Amino acid sequence: MRKWFLLVPMVAGLSASMANISAVAEEGERLEKKPIDTQFIFGFTSGADVGELGEREIEHQTAAQWSKRNGRYTAMTDQLRFENSPLPNFRFEIGASVARYEIAGVSGLADRNDMAFNGIQTEFRYRLLDRAQNPFALTVVIEPRWNRREEVAGIPVANYGGEVTVVLDREIVRDWLFGAVNVTYDPEMTSSQLTGGWERESGLTFAGSLAAQVSPGRFIGMEARYIRKYDGIGLDALAGEALFVGPNAYARLSNTLAISGAWSTQVAGRSNNQFAPLDLTKFTRHQAMLRVEYNF
Repeated sequence: MRKWFLLVPMVAGLSASMANISAVAEEGERLEKKPIDTQFIFGFTSGADVGELGEREIEHQTAAQWSKRNGRYTAMTDQLRFENSPLPNFRFEIGASVARYEIAGVSGLADRNDMAFNGIQTEFRYRLLDRAQNPFALTVVIEPRWNRREEVAGIPVANYGGEVTVVLDREIVRDWLFGAVNVTYDPEMTSSQLTGGWERESGLTFAGSLAAQVSPGRFIGMEARYIRKYDGIGLDALAGEALFVGPNAYARLSNTLAISGAWSTQVAGRSNNQFAPLDLTKFTRHQAMLRVEYNF
């Protein structure tokens, strides 16, 4: 049960916040009438919005992944970001993260139990099409990053990468049902601080999500993500693939505060070096995320 220790506070925090919404329902009626910002309502999948002009935001996000084929495995990243929308249709973000690993008895991985500063992450979002004037919104997102821990094993590295994502979302039923699709290409190069050797790999992700507004500022939904990992930065040789499915939720608690979360489990997958069902080499069985946003 120890592998669940990182998930418990995340789920408890989200559950408590969602339960608290009913107690502040009357206050919710006094929330400012603002256009729906879709960026975070879809869970792991991104929406196309970029915030209002001049908007500034602090975002805190905790992400956890756990459960391999054997042994005990839990990895967590805790990230704090500053976000700003200085120009129309443009948002910039910069943040730093720490990483926590608990690994014991997992085939192919050295035992590890530590926490360390993980690196710097940035994000540039530019919206090409707005839903207000078009059938859908379209945004391009570029996320350069520098990390100090290898994503799966947690060993010290120098990792350089940069996701490129095309985001499309649409208001399917006015003020009620929203949908989003993401396509992400993720090349990265990693140098081990232990051996000095370099590895190059890349990823390709197709994600889709639906979110329904059950009451003003509150959404629940489902999403699916199909992820492929490759050796080489040019999508050279398939190393593994996985399909994750799970629920997501978002709640605007006040005019300045919002909380969102998601959980996904691997329902299908395969690794290029194993015949067992699921890919628990490149991926874990479960992933979860909890995010808090504060606008000012």
